[in-house]
Amino acid sequence: MTDSLLQHHQYGKRAIRLVHVTRDGDRHELTDLDVDVTLTGEFEETYLTGANAGVLPTDSQKNTVYAFARQHGVQRIEDFALLLARHFVRAHETVKRARIGISRHHWDRITPQHSFVRSEGELRTVTVTHDAGKTWVVGGLTGLRLLNSTGSEFKDFPRDEYTTLPEAGDRILATSVSAGWRYEGTRGDWDAWHGKIRAALVTAFTETYSRSLQQTLYAMGEKALAACPAIAEIRLALPNQHHIAVDLSPFGLDNPNSVFVATEQPYGLIEGALMREGAVGADAAWW
Repeated sequence: MTDSLLQHHQYGKRAIRLVHVTRDGDRHELTDLDVDVTLTGEFEETYLTGANAGVLPTDSQKNTVYAFARQHGVQRIEDFALLLARHFVRAHETVKRARIGISRHHWDRITPQHSFVRSEGELRTVTVTHDAGKTWVVGGLTGLRLLNSTGSEFKDFPRDEYTTLPEAGDRILATSVSAGWRYEGTRGDWDAWHGKIRAALVTAFTETYSRSLQQTLYAMGEKALAACPAIAEIRLALPNQHHIAVDLSPFGLDNPNSVFVATEQPYGLIEGALMREGAVGADAAWW
C-alpha cells in the first residue's frame, strides 16, 4: 500500500429522462428533459472504507426529480434546476454543493390541443450550482447549426513543411454552436433572455464577414453580452464543419464553388470566453 490522498470526489445520477405534461383543458403543454444531478460534500468515508451512512442513493436523487416535477411543475427549467439544487443542500447535511444540469428537447405543436413533432438537434440547457456561499445559474444551448454559403475566408496563415491547406477567399462557413452564459442573479425572465441571446448569436454569425471562425466567435459573444445585460459572461465552442470543394476536373467539369463534400471528422474546434467589463469572475465550478 502507498500513502495516498483523496483529492476530489463527487457522485450523482445522470440522464434522468423526464417528460411532463401540463393539462389545461384540451390544450396541453409538453416538457421533455434530460436531468443530471451531481453532489459534492462529506462523502470521504464511502470512498475510504465503504461506509454509506452519509451517501444519498442515486435512486433517491432520481425519485426526487420526479416528485418535484409533480409538485412544482417544470415549465421553466432554470427555476426547476434552482429548486432541486437548493433542496439537496438544504435537506441533506452531508451535501455541501449540488449541481443540476438540464437539457430540454424541443417539440413543435402541430395541433392547437395535444399533438407535437420533435425538432431534432438543438437543445436548450441550464446548469445550476448551489452551495452555502453562492448560487450560479448558467443558461445555454447546444446543437445550433448555422451556415453561411459565402462571406467567409481563411488566408495569410503560417505554412510549414506539413501544410497542404490552400488559402480560401470564399468558403462555406458552418458550425454547430455550443454556448453557456452565466446570469448575474437567480431570478429573471429566463425565456425572454434565452431568446434574446440566441437571436444575438444567430445575427452576429450572419452579419459578420468572417476572416476566421475565431473572429466570428468573438463577434457572437460580444453581441450576446450587448443583447442581454443580465449575463456576466459567455463561453462558446464552435466546431468548424468543413465543406470541401470537389475536384470535378477528371470529368471535364469545372466547379465554380458550387459542389462540396461535407465532412464530420476530423474538425477544427474553436473555443473562447467573453466577460462583461467590470463583471466579477465566477468560481470555476460554475462551468
